[in-house]
Amino acid sequence: MERAQTKLSKPIPFDTARLDRLLEDAGIDVLIATSKHNIQYLLGGYRFFFFDYMDAIGVSRYLPVLVYQRGTPETAGYFGYRLEVFENQLGKFWPPSVSTSTSGSTDAMQLAVDHIKRIAANVSRVGVESAFLPADAYALLRQGLGECEIVNAQFALERLRARKMPHELVEMREASERVVASMLAAFARCTVGMTKNEIVDTLRREEVGRGLTFEYCLITSGTSLNRAPSDQQLREGDILSLDSGGNYHGYIGDLCRMGIVGEPDAELKELLGFVDEVQKRARQPVRAGARGGVIYAAAEDVIKSSPHGAYLEFLAHGMGLISHEAPRLTSKGPIAYDDHDADRPLQTGMVVSIETTMKHPRRGFIKLEDTIAVTDQGCEAYGDTGRGWNRIGAS
Repeated sequence: MERAQTKLSKPIPFDTARLDRLLEDAGIDVLIATSKHNIQYLLGGYRFFFFDYMDAIGVSRYLPVLVYQRGTPETAGYFGYRLEVFENQLGKFWPPSVSTSTSGSTDAMQLAVDHIKRIAANVSRVGVESAFLPADAYALLRQGLGECEIVNAQFALERLRARKMPHELVEMREASERVVASMLAAFARCTVGMTKNEIVDTLRREEVGRGLTFEYCLITSGTSLNRAPSDQQLREGDILSLDSGGNYHGYIGDLCRMGIVGEPDAELKELLGFVDEVQKRARQPVRAGARGGVIYAAAEDVIKSSPHGAYLEFLAHGMGLISHEAPRLTSKGPIAYDDHDADRPLQTGMVVSIETTMKHPRRGFIKLEDTIAVTDQGCEAYGDTGRGWNRIGAS
C-alpha cells in the first residue's frame, strides 16, 4: 500500500539543518539510510516490531530504506515491508512518500531508485550505509543510478546522532538503571553450585522483566578470565563479574558490576577500590567544551603510578543506539576507528561508556563499566549504583 503527499503531515524528529550541513560537507546530494538504528533515529524512534530480532525472511531479508535529498525534506521517502502497512495506518511515518509493499532487499531498493529519479534531476553523489547494504541491493542501486558516485555516509549519520536529544537521554538513563537493577537482582538470586549458563539465564529473566531486550552477558567466575557462559559452577569464595548489554527502546545500557560469594578480603577490597578510583578520576575533567582526550589522560595518570598497571586495561567509547558510536576517543581500542574526538571538544548530550578492566594474575577478572552523559557543568552518571562488592545470595 502506498501513500503520496505533497507536504509534510508530521514534524521531522531530527535537526534537518544539521543533517544538511553534514551531507554538504561530505558532498552528498541524496542519502539512502538502511540500518535499523539510523532508520529508528531518522523516523523518530520507530522500530518495526516484526523484525526486531531478525532480518531474514524467505529468500531475502528485511531492508527498510529511507531516502533524504539534501535541503528538501519534503521530497523524503520511506520504503518498508508489506506488513508495515499497519504502522502506516497508525501514522508512524513523517516522510511525504511512503510505500509499504516490499518483501525483500531488492524490491525495497528498486522503489528507492525510482523515487530518486522522480525527485532529483541532477544527482551526482549518493550516500549509503556501506556496512548495512546487502550486495544484491547495492548492485541494483549501482545499475539504476549508473551515473552517480556512491559513497559511504556512515560518518555524517554518526555525527548527526553524536549529541543526544533530551528524550534520548531519558531512554539511555532508563536502559542503564534497568540493567544495573537486573544485575543486583541476579546477584541476589545466585547460589553456590549454579553454572555460568544458569546465572546468565537468571540475568536474562531479570532484564526482560524490567522491559529490556536482553542482548548479551559477558561473565567470569572465580579466578578464570574466560568470559563466555559455560557449565563452570559458582563456588564458595568466588568473585563474579556481569557485563551486560540491555536494550531499551533501541538504546543500549552497557555496564559491568562485581559480585562475591561471602565477604571480600582486604586485597579484593583494595583491587576493586583501585578500579573504582580510575573510573572516578576519568570522569572528573568531563564537561562540555573539554577536549575528548582528557578522559584518557586522567585515567592514565592514575594507572601509570600504580603497581597494577601491567594487568589493567582502560577504555572509553561513545554509546547510544549502538555501542562504540561518537564520540570517538581512541584509535587503540578493540574496535577499529580513528580518534576523531580526542582533540575536539565534548558536547552537551554526548554519552560515553567508561570501563576499567583488571585481569589479576591471582584473583581473577575485576571490572567496572559506567555510563556518563556530558553536561554543561560536568557529567551525569546513569545507573551509578552497585559499584562495590555485591554479596551473592543476599536476597
